[in-house]
Formats: sequence, structure tokens, C-alpha cells
Amino acid sequence: MLEVLFYVAITAEAMTAALAAGRRQLDWFGVCLLASVTALGGGTTRDLLLGHYPLYWVGNPYVLLLVCGAALATIIGARMMHRLRWPFLLLDSVGLVVFTIVGCNIGMEMGVHPIIVIVAGMVTGIVGGILRDVLVNEVPLVFQGELYASVSIVTAAVYYFGITAGLPSDLVVLIALAIGFPFRVLAILYGWKMPKFVYDKDLR
Repeated sequence: MLEVLFYVAITAEAMTAALAAGRRQLDWFGVCLLASVTALGGGTTRDLLLGHYPLYWVGNPYVLLLVCGAALATIIGARMMHRLRWPFLLLDSVGLVVFTIVGCNIGMEMGVHPIIVIVAGMVTGIVGGILRDVLVNEVPLVFQGELYASVSIVTAAVYYFGITAGLPSDLVVLIALAIGFPFRVLAILYGWKMPKFVYDKDLR
């Protein structure tokens, strides 16, 4: 189940990145590159930080075809994409949870400290979106008060402690999904935000 959700998440992330590229009027190569960075950037960053080789897309190059195919399909069907806003938001929420779980698994396989396991999950979940926003010259969504990193951290903690408690892995995946996914969706629906730090030098 987790593997299927992983590929669905990669596809959804590639398509949302393609839409971001379209808003910036990038050429088709730029669309595919931005989609690849978004869908695979979190896992790549995690692997580089942990020294986990080969990088996922190097060991499984077919995912590049999946990502680029999803990006090109988005170009073809762009006129209908505005009708799919909520499905994309829901898939993005699933992707955040799934990427986080995958990152935690890599951290645990490498035997790193529990804090680093959670960080590995968070990096996998959020860095792709950060790289996407930076490349299109926008302030990353995760820095604008969105409960995105928070959801990833909570999901990672639930997953890690569930596994270390000896619960069946499939059950822990379901528990993490049952907590992380609604958390993110409710944050979107009700506009829950992280407090912002506002510094105005004129108020000194």
C-alpha cells in the first residue's frame, strides 16, 4: 500500500509543480525539471544528508519517466486543471504523509538517532516544495505560516514511536495516515496557521 501511495504522491507533486511552472511561463524542459525537483528533491536531499546511496532516482531511473510524463500530461490537460484543485490538495496532503513515512524508514534503516529519523522524514516531506518555490522565485509556502512542516513532524513522530513500540508496520502506516492526513486537510479548511514573526524597525 505504501509503495502505491508513494507513486501516486510523486505523480501528484510533479503535476502541481508543472502548474507552477506554467504560471511562470517556463518552457517544456523547465516544466519537466521543476516537476522532477519537486517530486524527487526531498528524497534526494535526505539521501545526500544521510549518505544514503544510490540516490533513489539514480537507482530507479524509471521514476524520471513517470515524473516527466506526469508533467507533460499536465501541459496537455492544463485547461481542466482548475477543476481539480481539491483533488490536488488532497493528494498533496497524502503525499506529505507518505513522503514523511518513507523518509523515516530510510533513517531507521541507517540506524540514526531518533531525532534524525524524524528530521529525515520531514526533509523528505517538505524540501521538494521548498525547492519548487525557490526556483520560481516565490517565498516557500512552508515559511508562510502553513501547517506543513508541523504535520510532517507529527506524522514522523507517530510513525517512529509506533514502529519502535513493536506495532505491525502496516498498522502504523494507517495510524500515521489517519493522523497526518486529517491534520493537514483541517489546517487547509479552517486556515490554521503557524504564528509569524513580524519585525518592523519603525516600531523600535
